[in-house]
Amino acid sequence: MKDIDQTRIIKVSNTRYRESFHIQTNGGWLNDPNGLCYYKGYYHVFYQFHPYSSQWGPMHWGHVRSKDLVHWEQLPVALVPGDAEDTGGCFSGSAIVKDNRLFLIYTGHHYYDDGDQDHFWENQNIAYSDDGINFTKYNGNPVIEAPEDNSQDFRDPKVWEFDGQYYLVLGSRSKDDNRGRILLYQSADLLHWDYRGIIAKSTGEDTEGFMWECPDFFRINGRDIIACSPMGIKASGHKYLNLSQNGVFIGQLNYQTATFEHGSFNELDSGHNFYAAQSFLTPDGRQIQFGWFSSFDQPMPEQADGWAGALTLPRELVLKDNQLGAIPAKEVKLLRNGQLLNSAQLINGDQSLAITDPQHTEWHVVVPVTNENDEFTWQLSDGRHNLISLTYTKASGELTVHQHGQATNRYAQIGQVDQLDLRIFVDTSSAEFFINNGAATFSERYYTTEKVTPHLVSNHSLPVNVTVYSLKG
Repeated sequence: MKDIDQTRIIKVSNTRYRESFHIQTNGGWLNDPNGLCYYKGYYHVFYQFHPYSSQWGPMHWGHVRSKDLVHWEQLPVALVPGDAEDTGGCFSGSAIVKDNRLFLIYTGHHYYDDGDQDHFWENQNIAYSDDGINFTKYNGNPVIEAPEDNSQDFRDPKVWEFDGQYYLVLGSRSKDDNRGRILLYQSADLLHWDYRGIIAKSTGEDTEGFMWECPDFFRINGRDIIACSPMGIKASGHKYLNLSQNGVFIGQLNYQTATFEHGSFNELDSGHNFYAAQSFLTPDGRQIQFGWFSSFDQPMPEQADGWAGALTLPRELVLKDNQLGAIPAKEVKLLRNGQLLNSAQLINGDQSLAITDPQHTEWHVVVPVTNENDEFTWQLSDGRHNLISLTYTKASGELTVHQHGQATNRYAQIGQVDQLDLRIFVDTSSAEFFINNGAATFSERYYTTEKVTPHLVSNHSLPVNVTVYSLKG
């Protein structure tokens, strides 16, 4: 494997937007989370990484590890592109432990010689490690080539083990009718793979997208779930408002017939800044997810400072009434550095709160909303702008998130509930909202160098219980 060129590595030049408790680079570009796993006493997170620029470029695999899911140690770059199997980049993939060895399976990205960045092909490759830090690319790569009916888009393998066999799903675009789809493969040894077929396919470019990226596969409460990131879905009312989506199909995979019976596609996070999510099973049986805390169409002012992108906090995925939701992983409590507020307040109108360092806080806000006309807002402002706000309107049963600088808001429908239970995590340039224990989530970035003030706003008198913790990464 080629070595990193240490003379070209970019470093952070200004810390004004640097996160305190989210995974980020020490300089350079970050996007999709990859290879989530637990190996030899550590949680491992890899990510798409360009170490030489804060712009997207030839993809490497960055790498961090943690004992507790919230305090992360930067490790050497795990995969460097430029070898025969990945001439144009080491694109996204996943990890699995076999015989006490850590295997990465990833997409090799290749460009043709015409100079057109949209003219490429992709295949799947293996790398392995016995210490979880230093990786060797398999000398038999590539291990999977695209089927004949596939377009050039053929990437992001997610691997798992079931009943003594290994399986993986791949994101794909069909050649004939330009639709996103999920392909299934099977192997006895991770090195030799059999193509089982198409197990899910878009109903149409506008309705479910022309390419399904970053597939994930997992099982919760006896249900099989495929998560993916469709490209090309057209906006429909208050749904599918981002450039590309991230959501799930819930159903049942028949391993014998290689068929996946499933319901409709549903977005998992309704925010402006969430994409390419991946998850893994922890030793204690929880399905933990990280997402890319941005999107290719979103502004990244931090690029001027030598870095770009972050990952969300770890989230536990929960299935209730055949709906998948996310709650903060229990480990986020380890970030708490003291309680700043714990009070019951009567809010009528706009009330600002004097909170020490509100940009590094966890909020738990509980509001009874028993009247038809109740409306409640949590807001973060810098005196000039409403940076981020979350509003619940009882009459419509809808949550609305505003982000300063965005042309459109984002929305989630939770129905006419009688109590609003908010958990909010605010970092230097981000906010994550978890509503009613998995009913909805929003991931949002914001940028300011001004003093920030939180507000609670109601359209009439509402009793509010507020607990605020200081957080330290």
